[in-house]
Amino acid sequence: VADSLSEDRAKEAYGDVLGMVFSPIPFQPDDFLAKHEAPAPDEAELAESVPMTSLVSTIAESFKQMLFPSCNPKLLEEFDTQKVSWNPHKHCLAFVSGKDQVTVHDFEDSDGKESCILTSEHQKEVKAIEWRPNSGKMIAVGCKGGICLWSASYPGNVASVKSGVTSSSFGAFPRGSSGHWILVDVLRGSSPELVSALCWKPDGRYLASASCNGQSFTIWDVSQGLGTPIRRGLSSISLVRWSPSGDYFLTAKFDGTFHLWETNTWTSEPWSSSNGYVTV
Repeated sequence: VADSLSEDRAKEAYGDVLGMVFSPIPFQPDDFLAKHEAPAPDEAELAESVPMTSLVSTIAESFKQMLFPSCNPKLLEEFDTQKVSWNPHKHCLAFVSGKDQVTVHDFEDSDGKESCILTSEHQKEVKAIEWRPNSGKMIAVGCKGGICLWSASYPGNVASVKSGVTSSSFGAFPRGSSGHWILVDVLRGSSPELVSALCWKPDGRYLASASCNGQSFTIWDVSQGLGTPIRRGLSSISLVRWSPSGDYFLTAKFDGTFHLWETNTWTSEPWSSSNGYVTV
């Protein structure tokens, strides 16, 4: 069926379901600020000499890893877990567009401005992003060593930067934009783990984070910048989710087991999945 559909017919089909079709976003590599150098002659010749069968087997192996991920904790950090997040109040998309960068694109911008690129020296090996509920002006970015909190700043409503965050930690903004994004805080735990799962409590006050190679998850009071680790023998967490009421909390692992927590006492019951691999 997919082979018989043209691009125009696909757009019409999605338009009927969604009510609108979003414009494409130009790809921005993570080294967009650097100039690309041509490969050395010997490297170019080596690339041309690679047989087609090798390329096919590489692609097949990539799909195999996507469909049947390994449960080896040392390999879990290689998988993408939470790379796209929609703004809860408008047609604005944030997604990981490179190893160390996040792109924010506003589809409702009538001026057709370019996407905003969020980069910082504190933001390395991005694995998860999540818009803050009841705000739509803050994005949490899980990366190596902690969580970067970006906030939209506008004339008359300037974002407040926490102490310790360097003033040079800004995003790359489209030309002519009246607003911009500022890195307002960096949440760091006791150990420099790779934060691979994020979820805001529905009221936007608390942020939960976990690492695929850690032994706990952390509940952050964002306004205070304080995190409370909850250690109950967990490891290889692939997903964290609050219930809509905020009374329950889910932590899931790649091996198919998960815990359902009651957030008043933070006690839990273990569950398991029949087919394994609990993820987004």
